[in-house]
Amino acid sequence: MSEARSRRVFFALWPDAEASGHLAALGHSLAGGGGRAIRPASLHLTLAFVGSVTPSQVAELERIAAAVRADAFELSLDRLGFWPQRGILWAGCRQTPAPLRRLGERLGAELRAADFAIAARSGSAQVPHVTLARRVRCASLPRLETPVRWPVGEFALVETHLHPSAASYQTLASFPLAAADLD
Repeated sequence: MSEARSRRVFFALWPDAEASGHLAALGHSLAGGGGRAIRPASLHLTLAFVGSVTPSQVAELERIAAAVRADAFELSLDRLGFWPQRGILWAGCRQTPAPLRRLGERLGAELRAADFAIAARSGSAQVPHVTLARRVRCASLPRLETPVRWPVGEFALVETHLHPSAASYQTLASFPLAAADLD
């Protein structure tokens, strides 16, 4: 008997409701006539894109992620960006915060040690970002005067469901981050 169909998965951070509302409003205001703003429920920051896996590999990914130790932190998106070749408008960080970088490095190292190939993606993989809108035409971007902040207390393993009009996401498992020691 063969294993059930493959699943397309990635690890991500989900903004809280307040940050999601700010990001969605920003996407709508900047998408323009032909652009398509991302639905609030789909706004996320990808930590590691794994790709297609079998159901038994999903269980292995959950085991790996549960063993990753990192501190909770506040994420501050303080810049807007645009990739014209794909018409993607995004919000990101001028400098990757150390806790985000450490979380990504630890997760990536554990995944590679277990022989999962982390999908290499174009420039977007190099810049931590939240996609705000697609199919945007943009000559210039305003400055993001007020950073969008959200407390990051967990990361998630997420499955992508592709549809003709857009993708939707289902959280398969969440993994808490340790409370940061501020003393």
